[in-house]
Amino acid sequence: MSEAVTTSGGGVAESLRTDSKSFIIQGLAGFRNAIFPAVAAFFALRSQGSFAFLAAFVAGFAIVAIAAGGAYLRWRKFTYQINAEDIRVESGIISRAARSVPFERIQDVSLEQTLIPRLFGLVSVKFETGSGGGEDITLAYLKEAEGERLRELVRSRLDGTASTTVADGEDAGPAPATTSEEPSKLLFAMDPRRLFTFGIFEFSLAIFAVLAGLAQYADWFVDFEIWDPDLWRNVASEQTGWIASLGQIGQIVGAIASILALIVVGSATGMIRVFLRDWNFRLEETLRGFRRRRGMFTKTDVVMPVHRVQAIRVKTGWVRYRFGWRALKFVSLAQDLGSANHDVAPFAKMDEISPIIRAAGFEAPADALDWRKTDPRHWIDETLIAGGFFLLVGLGNIVWGSLWIAAIPLAIATLIAAANWYGYKVHAHALDPEQIIVRTGYFSPDLQIANRVKLHSVQIVQGPIAQRRGYATLHCGLAGGTLSLAGLPIERARELRSAILKSIAEKDFSEIYRAPEPRLAA
Repeated sequence: MSEAVTTSGGGVAESLRTDSKSFIIQGLAGFRNAIFPAVAAFFALRSQGSFAFLAAFVAGFAIVAIAAGGAYLRWRKFTYQINAEDIRVESGIISRAARSVPFERIQDVSLEQTLIPRLFGLVSVKFETGSGGGEDITLAYLKEAEGERLRELVRSRLDGTASTTVADGEDAGPAPATTSEEPSKLLFAMDPRRLFTFGIFEFSLAIFAVLAGLAQYADWFVDFEIWDPDLWRNVASEQTGWIASLGQIGQIVGAIASILALIVVGSATGMIRVFLRDWNFRLEETLRGFRRRRGMFTKTDVVMPVHRVQAIRVKTGWVRYRFGWRALKFVSLAQDLGSANHDVAPFAKMDEISPIIRAAGFEAPADALDWRKTDPRHWIDETLIAGGFFLLVGLGNIVWGSLWIAAIPLAIATLIAAANWYGYKVHAHALDPEQIIVRTGYFSPDLQIANRVKLHSVQIVQGPIAQRRGYATLHCGLAGGTLSLAGLPIERARELRSAILKSIAEKDFSEIYRAPEPRLAA
């Protein structure tokens, strides 16, 4: 379906429904939900012979029928309107609910395709306002061309270039140009070779969490009580005897084999997640901002206007950092799968990240930047608070206990002191004429860059210890994210606050988020 006519004078648009195949897709989700109850019914009644098959069929059919009927009613009662100033959605079968989101509050319009809607040529259109509760409105599902046209319509409304929407029917006229027809410049992409390298570093043990979840339902399918402690106690005693019979060399080989198996499983799980999530990853710069597309079975297509990027983050891991790999994220009001940060270059070298940073209107830290460290008193206090308990326990064991037992808490206290000393060496911040730059992390540095004029507020916080010791934490109000500088000397915190507030006051806040003229960097 297409948008109804809506003039700039403020007429009310016709109520529209999503694509008629939407309730079929939602009904198929009911079929998926019926599999487990049907299997559970079969195993619970398997002693009844053929009756078990009948019970499983009836249980599955009833769930599918109820889900399909509910999906159809929800589809019939779900309507949306594209008005001159807002998007209005009405839903609910028994109790009706209506939501209206003005165009000026929409931060992001993204298209998403999971596997089944993709087979039907449908997309889910998500509108986000940055209110903190995820996307405010979701239209599931529209045809691909309709989703592109609706996104382009919202963007043109935000830019003030559209006076009417597209009419429903044959007289609608040509649709607005979609994002795919706009000229674009490729900024970053990942081919299968890059994804394979990324997957090597993306170690994950999520498969064990899935298996643990499935174990809760194992009682339906096995003849023994899986959570019986005596069962596992007997298994452990049997395996302990078998391991002891292997000898010392066999035990060492077995331990190494177990660790290697864990590494292989974790690496394979991470590899699969990377390929499924980031397949055909492309980041492009278009006339209206950044466009990111990725996904194998669940395909996402997100457009991020440049002027709505609040800050950038360059992150890495302690292993991948040694090989020069980093990840670039945009901080914005819109959310990316529940996260405030949008992945725009999840696995890249710094020379690939720098052009993206410049395209977003930021500058990478210069070599001659004046980096300032945090107050050493802050790290001393952190060490005493975190490691003091272990130090006292260790000293007590030296005096009244065993030296071997004392070595454990003393080692922990030593590690805490070493970590805080290293934190003092690497944590730093800097100011340039337009940005505030914060570097944190221990073995994997985390760099955050924010434009000073886009910060909303600046707050100095001091606890009772910090007041007496003369340091503070500076909290900067960043839309869609957090930016804090802990352990600053109080004089430096006040200096930063004055500089940031001066930058904020230099420009009208309404002009910061006004969309600039569409352009494409050379």
